Amino acid sequence: MIQPDEVPPTARGTNLYIADINLQRLLERRAPEELQRHEDRLADFGAWAGGPLDEQAEYTDRHANPQHVPQPYGPNGPQPGHIVFNPRYLACHAEAYARGAVGLPYQKGASGRHLACFTMGYLLSQADVSIHCPVTMTGAVAHVLNTVAPRELRDRFLHDLTRMDGQALSGGTWATELHGGSDVGATTTRAVKTGEAWALHGLKWFTSNAGSGLALATARPNGAPTGGKGLGCYLVPSHLEGGEPNAYSVRRLKEKVGTRGLATAELDLNGATAFEVAGPGEGLKVMMAALEYSRIHNAVASAGLLRRAFVESLGWSAHRAAFGQTVIHYPMVQDQLLDMQMELEAAVALSFESVFAFDALATGALATGALATGASDPEQGGDWLRLVTALAKYRTADQAVKACRTAVEMVGGNGYTEEFPTARLYRDCLVTAVWEGPANIQALELLRLVSGKRPGDQIFLGRVGAALSDLPPQAGDTADLLEGGLEECRAALSHLRRNPDQAPRHGRRLLDLLSDTLATALLCEEAVADLKLGDSRKMLVANRFAARVLAHHNPIATEMEPALAAFEDVILYQPVG
Repeated sequence: MIQPDEVPPTARGTNLYIADINLQRLLERRAPEELQRHEDRLADFGAWAGGPLDEQAEYTDRHANPQHVPQPYGPNGPQPGHIVFNPRYLACHAEAYARGAVGLPYQKGASGRHLACFTMGYLLSQADVSIHCPVTMTGAVAHVLNTVAPRELRDRFLHDLTRMDGQALSGGTWATELHGGSDVGATTTRAVKTGEAWALHGLKWFTSNAGSGLALATARPNGAPTGGKGLGCYLVPSHLEGGEPNAYSVRRLKEKVGTRGLATAELDLNGATAFEVAGPGEGLKVMMAALEYSRIHNAVASAGLLRRAFVESLGWSAHRAAFGQTVIHYPMVQDQLLDMQMELEAAVALSFESVFAFDALATGALATGALATGASDPEQGGDWLRLVTALAKYRTADQAVKACRTAVEMVGGNGYTEEFPTARLYRDCLVTAVWEGPANIQALELLRLVSGKRPGDQIFLGRVGAALSDLPPQAGDTADLLEGGLEECRAALSHLRRNPDQAPRHGRRLLDLLSDTLATALLCEEAVADLKLGDSRKMLVANRFAARVLAHHNPIATEMEPALAAFEDVILYQPVG
């Protein structure tokens, strides 16, 4: 029987890295050299995240949300005001950068891989999504500056984002406007040339990390065409070289369900000085590169939230006595915990698959050794990265919300109060489903890769097929289920190739089918590796996942579902003959 002293009552005060055996085994198997390089740093980071960072996060969330202090008049007329932060939040934010959450790949002698940074993001989200979010955007801006920005901008600004001396600037990505979030091509912000720089005029409606030092913003130069092709991408510093604030102001801070420690604002750009990263024709692509980086972080953050939900549920169950014994010994509770753990391990496998795909593409290590992705050249590697990121971003966010809700239920009435971490966890997890594109946007991205000109369908089938071919006889029903899932994917993808007009109708279902199938395949790969070491535990997890998740999909067919065919009548309560 599990004894209370075998399980910590809560994640607070624990080392979030050392306690995570599943994470350590994944890194040992897929990236042993990077693990050896950064293991001590990750262990130190895990202790900080489980202690001071988590304590700060609770206090900031409950008692010290950022506040906008307007200053309508000053010596020179109207003033933009300023945002007041909890000093402990600012200190922890700065410490995350000092510990390398963004800067590690850019240091002298570094491998160039971002695995350690994404792993830190996974740990950060377990304690404070309000700091993980700006770390994510800072990493995205740094990635863009390093890979596609003109050399003079890279040389001038990249160091400010990647330094590890506690003085790093943080980043932002300003794309959302009043008309809507995902329709970036409809951007109304104007860019006006002013010598070597540009002046931006417009309103950015949802700017997270409003106190950032450097932000990427989409804008349309005068005379540029409408739509995404007319957008440029610009780097906007918070302060100019002389130290004076740039010409933008906070209209108001958003009042949000969660991530309350993070300042999210409506920003008026009043001729803000900006520098062109990419002009029309390339600007939207550059912003999408930043958002793709953020989507990987979103996936590992969701996996981290799943981990925290599981740890809190397990700890409560192991220490709470009811009706004569600790709750963990009741069969229904055990069933819930196994389901949470199963989904957690699937989320870690899926989200880190996108991390490995990113690093393989960034370092040119495609289809070699531990970074094998199923892609054999940069173009295929880019397709696989986009595809697996869409699947991972969608599925992990969906499961994070379910797991955090389950954690509230497991703890019960106490879990619904702000004195327990489960309440903040549930509020914060909701951002992962909408941040950097909700499910429908991920479905559209998937369809572009598998039913358009790109060969994403064949890359996907090859990746899952390789995992299936390695399964040993003892996999039993799981091998049959994965083979059935693979064939269902093949049939669905083939159907959409032949009938592209039906793709929009089936996008969400295809997203579910492919993400569930890939998650099963990845769990099976891990199980096979552990079986070779004499450990069948992961095979039990893969078996449970396949039986509970993969076995329950309905085929994608030509016929339209009757209620959908009569959508307007059904939705408006009209009679149907």
